[in-house]
Order: sequence, then structure tokens, then C-alpha cells
Amino acid sequence: MKNSLTHFAIYIEDMVRASKFYGSIFDWEFTDYGAPDFLQIKLKDEGKESNPIGALQHSKYSLIQDKVRGFECSIVVSDIDETAKAIESAGGKILMPKTEIPHVGWITKFEDTEGNIACAVQYSFD
Repeated sequence: MKNSLTHFAIYIEDMVRASKFYGSIFDWEFTDYGAPDFLQIKLKDEGKESNPIGALQHSKYSLIQDKVRGFECSIVVSDIDETAKAIESAGGKILMPKTEIPHVGWITKFEDTEGNIACAVQYSFD
């Protein structure tokens, strides 16, 4: 699974409005995960517990001043430290250094050479 898309985040302003919108279109379920302005997105799977595929998160969590349009994607990597070095060597900018996500692993957020924000994540359970 190395270097594959693993997660996305949709920045929102109104949690109720956004969850109602996406839930009605894609039949997604939403579960609390920490802060009240952050919901995990899960697929409805005929009563089975599914893994999160993404998140609705308030725009205050964005690392840039401008309003984010589009989705922030996370790419799974085998070595977060080496990936951060490669990002900078290739001309990208680290916006959030290596940060632990409890029970998940490590994440770094970066800006690519085109101004897009993306994340690299190294899972602790891989």
C-alpha cells in the first residue's frame, strides 16, 4: 500500500450542513473523533464497522490563510522522516512537521510546488 491515497479531508464551515449534504449524496456515515468540529467519514457497510476513509473538518484546521477549495489528501508512506526530506529536496515546503496521531501513526503536512496542500502519513500498524 506504500505511496497510495489513504485519506482525504474536506474543509467545512458548518458541520451539520456539510454532514447532511455528503451523507445524503454518498450515503456516508459520520462518527465523532475528538473535537466537535471534526468527524470521521465511514462507508455504510451493511451493519459492519468500516474503517474511516476521510474526514469533515472545520476550516480553522487549515494551515494556510486562504480558504481551501478541494480536498486535502493523505498518502501513506513507509518512512515519514525520509519523505519529509524528499519533499523539501523536491522544492516543497513542510507546513506541519512530523506529528503523532494517537493510535494511528505519524503525519506531516506539506505544500507542493504548485501551492497545493497534501499530507504524508506513516501508520503505526503497518
